[in-house]
Amino acid sequence: MKQEKYLTLQEAAKILDVSERSMFRYIHSGRLKASKIGSWRIKEKDLEDFIKKSSNLS
Repeated sequence: MKQEKYLTLQEAAKILDVSERSMFRYIHSGRLKASKIGSWRIKEKDLEDFIKKSSNLS
């Protein structure tokens, strides 16, 4: 069974080159799925999906 990889809010923000505040906005608006496991955690797959949906490329 493949285990999901989770990123911290800081790691995801660095990948997207945005602030942590922007990450909170994405999460609270429902655009980005995240779980509160002690601190916010984002599945790598959910971040990839967010990037695809947010991209202006076809």
